[in-house]
Amino acid sequence: MKRTRSYSRVTKQALSILGKLVKLGRMERGLTAAELAERAGITRKTLRRIEYGEPGPEIGTVFEVAALVGVRLFEFDERTLAMHNARLDEKLTLLPKSVRSSGREVDDDF
Repeated sequence: MKRTRSYSRVTKQALSILGKLVKLGRMERGLTAAELAERAGITRKTLRRIEYGEPGPEIGTVFEVAALVGVRLFEFDERTLAMHNARLDEKLTLLPKSVRSSGREVDDDF
């Protein structure tokens, strides 16, 4: 039996916004769903799920489709993203390779 996963309202809203931005970008470029799906190497069903903000499609697939229609996922250009990525790599290098469990139970009821 497949386990169902629940998502927070913020996650659902973010997925919905991203899906709508993808659909808007596709329509502004005059692409049909079939054309964009073919360009991205996905099925029309997967594209529909992305545009409707469903949480199932892989994140790499969603990012690729967004890039194809010009949706900027971050407020940076490609060069700035590369610099930011390198800076994060430097920070991660300074941190321990793993984190040990504190033994305390986390209270994550919102």
